[in-house]
Amino acid sequence: MEEKLILYCVHKTDVIVNVRAEDGNVWLNRRQMAALFARDVKTIGKHISNALREELRDVPTVAYFATVQIEGERKITRQVEYYGLDMILSVGYRVKSAEGVHFRRWANEVLREHLLRGYTVNRKRMEQLGKILEIAERSAAPEIAGLASIVREYMPGLNKLDAYDRQTIPKAEGNKDGWILTYEEARAFIDQMRFGRESALFGREKDNSFKSALGAVYQTFDGDELYPGVQEKAARLLYLIVKNHAFVDGNKRIAAALFVWFLDRNKALRSRKTGRPFIDNNALAAATLMLALSRPEEKELMCRLVMQMLEEPQ
Repeated sequence: MEEKLILYCVHKTDVIVNVRAEDGNVWLNRRQMAALFARDVKTIGKHISNALREELRDVPTVAYFATVQIEGERKITRQVEYYGLDMILSVGYRVKSAEGVHFRRWANEVLREHLLRGYTVNRKRMEQLGKILEIAERSAAPEIAGLASIVREYMPGLNKLDAYDRQTIPKAEGNKDGWILTYEEARAFIDQMRFGRESALFGREKDNSFKSALGAVYQTFDGDELYPGVQEKAARLLYLIVKNHAFVDGNKRIAAALFVWFLDRNKALRSRKTGRPFIDNNALAAATLMLALSRPEEKELMCRLVMQMLEEPQ
């Protein structure tokens, strides 16, 4: 059994945690997790108990390792309870601390890099991505579980991610639209959103970029629409509103709401076979987050990904 130790430096501190890597997993005990997330051992214990009860009941997450402890002036070797990556991630998503926030951002970035930058180029990497997705899907954090469901439900399986890694996702066929979203209708829709009553800045336009986004969705060349399908219009509407930052507050919420409304008005929100929405709330939140995190050169990839999510299953 191979055993390694990995040094992890806690964000913006001098604290270093020795992470045990053994048998294809990484392991921390309660004291180490307390140091990692800047919480006391008792709090970590509560999170562990909740995780075992709520999401990791049937998942093997505990192992015992001989560990040297200092008791008084003596060094004693005892069998200490350690927790695997599943539990470390679960506790990290539950902890309310600056270190916990940093950990969640780090975990999101790791997922994003695996999905968008082509790290899954061989079988070993593919297996690692599959493990990450399994962990993410068990998470109580909706944005993490939603990110996993994008791949699970809307991509053609882990063994067919080559096009995703190579940024060659095929363009999905779309339906012709029958309802045109005007600026006036969009503005009225935003004004009646419930978030608008919570903040005077919600939906306040900073400039003309919102009008520009709507115009870009319906732009033509030589008399023909550049984006003739409902799904492509919806994807670009979502992308442009998120990336243009046209509003002082609420850009992502407005983008997601208009995206759903536009699809619904054009009868493209639900599957004709099942009657269910093509994209659930968690997946929509995760997709919106991915668009916000994406780089400008990834625009076409992101739009095609959203379009793939709106395809009728075969």
